[in-house]
Amino acid sequence: MVRAIGIDPGSRFTGYGIVEGDGNRLRHVQNGTIRIPPKLPFPERLKVIYDRLSSIIQDVQPHCMAIEDVFFAKNVKSALRLGQARGAAILAGVNVGLPVYEYSALQIKQAVVGYGKAGKDQVGEMIGYLFGLRELLESNAADALAVAVCHLNTHASRVRWKLPGTL
Repeated sequence: MVRAIGIDPGSRFTGYGIVEGDGNRLRHVQNGTIRIPPKLPFPERLKVIYDRLSSIIQDVQPHCMAIEDVFFAKNVKSALRLGQARGAAILAGVNVGLPVYEYSALQIKQAVVGYGKAGKDQVGEMIGYLFGLRELLESNAADALAVAVCHLNTHASRVRWKLPGTL
């Protein structure tokens, strides 16, 4: 079983989801949302993301990290902050030797819902259904689980096809 941590980065809310998979089945391990106080100076927000993810990674011992790739935003400042939040998250994984894989929102939605332009609610519903979760997931945590599912499905396909870039 490969254990992946999926990350839905953000400067206010960063979702994480840990999933195990072997190519035939998936198992939900844990999920959550890191809530960053909005009044905290931005550099301190990045530190919170890095520290919390580092702690989670140490606790759950994933084999790899998958993260949502940058998207184009109308607001340049927001896009830059998102990029910096992604950097803090990636650094938490890279610092402990995790390979990091990046997927676009389109790839993630296609892998989980079967439709690349699915809404957040559709992704959350499908993740809840896939894992038989009874509680309603926060959208950031659901998105992070979707990133992990996307990676594990992609990884399983690459192994079956004997393509390079597998764990």
